[in-house]
Amino acid sequence: MSTLVILVLIILLIGGGGYYGHRSYGTTGLGGVLGLALVVVLVLWLLGALGGSPIRV
Repeated sequence: MSTLVILVLIILLIGGGGYYGHRSYGTTGLGGVLGLALVVVLVLWLLGALGGSPIRV
């Protein structure tokens, strides 16, 4: 499961992709509203707010 999370983070961080608004396009990869929503959900899940086990440092 942690491998899947790492792969998703790499995909999200490497590419912006999509139409950002204000006439600017990102690079290849996930982006726009979908990328932002996935990042927010991933952070909430990692913090344990979505029922997952929180990460202990």
